[in-house]
Amino acid sequence: MLLPNANILVIDDDEDVLIALRLLLKSKVKTVVTNKNPNTILSLMQEHAFDVVILDMNFNGLVNTGNEGIFWLNKIKKQKPEIDVILITAYGDIDLAIRSLKEGASDFLVKPWQNEKILETIREHVEKQKKKQPKHLNLDTDTKIIGESDPMQDVFVKLKKVAPTDANILILGENGTGKDLIAKAIHDNSLRKNKPFVKVDVGSLTDTLFESELFGYKKGAFTDAREDRKGRFEAAHGGTLFLDEIGNITLRQQARLLTVLQNRQVTPLGANQPIPVDIRLICATNVSISDLADEDRFRKDLIYRINTVDVLIPPLRERGTDITLLAHYFIDYYAEKYGKSAFNMSSCFIQKLKKHHFSGNVRELQYALERAIIMAEHQTLEAEDLTFSAIEQQVSINHSETNLDTLEKNTILSVIEKNNGNISKSAKELGITRAALYRRLHKYEL
Repeated sequence: MLLPNANILVIDDDEDVLIALRLLLKSKVKTVVTNKNPNTILSLMQEHAFDVVILDMNFNGLVNTGNEGIFWLNKIKKQKPEIDVILITAYGDIDLAIRSLKEGASDFLVKPWQNEKILETIREHVEKQKKKQPKHLNLDTDTKIIGESDPMQDVFVKLKKVAPTDANILILGENGTGKDLIAKAIHDNSLRKNKPFVKVDVGSLTDTLFESELFGYKKGAFTDAREDRKGRFEAAHGGTLFLDEIGNITLRQQARLLTVLQNRQVTPLGANQPIPVDIRLICATNVSISDLADEDRFRKDLIYRINTVDVLIPPLRERGTDITLLAHYFIDYYAEKYGKSAFNMSSCFIQKLKKHHFSGNVRELQYALERAIIMAEHQTLEAEDLTFSAIEQQVSINHSETNLDTLEKNTILSVIEKNNGNISKSAKELGITRAALYRRLHKYEL
C-alpha cells in the first residue's frame, strides 16, 4: 500500500515506537516526521501540511497521566480542526477510547499494533482528507485558487452558485488578490467553458484604442487599418469577455460600453452594419463599490448592467491560515521549477510571513517566495531568507494598538524574530525566564 502524497506526523515519547513507525512509513508516504516532545506539535504543524497526526496518549510527567493525549488532541484540533488525529496507547481502555473520539479523535489504536492494520487505518484517513472540501478550487491543470479560510470558502460557495448561470459578474478586490483567476474560474465552471475566454485590460486603453480593441474595425477605417479586424466582443462570441480594471475607464468609454451591452451588438469602426454578439460579461476592479457609486466617476446605469452579482476577494492579510497554505504551494512549485530539493519553513520564517502586511497580496507573497527559493542556501527556510523589495515595502495603515495582550504578543514575536528563534536570548532580552517565555508562547499559541 503506497500513499505517495501523504504527510504524516508521529508524536510518541518512546524512541522505539518512533523508529518502528518511521521505518514502516518512510517508503510508503511522501513525508513522515517523528518527534518525542509533544510541545513541538503546534510548531511542526505550522511548518508542514500534515494529513494525519499519530499521537501517543501518555507522556512522561506532562499534564495528567492517561489524559495527555486528549490534552494535545484538543490543542491540535483548536489549531487545525479539520486534521485527522489517530490516538495510540498501550492501554486498551475502552472508556478512554470513547472519550477521545468524543473529543475529536478520528481513530484509536492499541499498542502493540499490526503493521497492516495501522497502514490501512492511515490510508482510510488520508483518503477521507482528500474527499473533504478542497483547500483549492481547481481551474485547469496549471492553475489553482488556493484557500481554506472562511472568507475564501465563502467566495468558493458563491462561485459555485453563479458560475453555471449567464449572470454578469463584478469582481472586487485589491491588486494582487487574484481577480483574473476568479474570472477564469467562473468561465471554466460555466456552460460556456468550451467557448473563448477573452481578457482585456480596459483601464489602460485610450478612447481610440478602446473602440478599436473592443469593437474592431474595417479596412481603411483609419490610417493604419490595412485589413479588417474583429474586436474582443466578436472574438468572445459564445464565450466569456473579461474586462479588467473596469473602474478606470472614462465616462465616454462607459457610454459606448453601455450601448453595446444594452443592444447586444457592436459596430466596428468604419462599418455601418451592427454585428450581434453573445457574450457572458465579467468585470473586475480594485475600486471600491462605494467609489463606483459616485456618478461623477462612474455611470450608475452601467453599474447595474455589469453587476448582477458581485464577488469580493478578501486581501491576503484577512485570510488567516491561507498565508502558510499558499506558502507551502509556492515553495513546492518554485523548488520544482528551479530543480531544487523540497524545502521546509522554520517557525521564524512563518512568523515573519504572518507579520507582514502584504499590501501586494498573493502576488507579493508569490514573488517573495520565488526570491527565497532562488537565494536559499539550506533546505529549511529561515527568516533572513525572506526579503521584500523596496517596491513592495509600502507603509501599511497602522492603527494604534492599545490592547495589552496584543502588545505583549507582538513584542515577543519581534524579539524572537530578531534573535532568529533563540529562546534563551529572547527571554534574556525580554527580562523574563525561559519558562516564563514558554508560558507566554503557549498562552498566545505561538
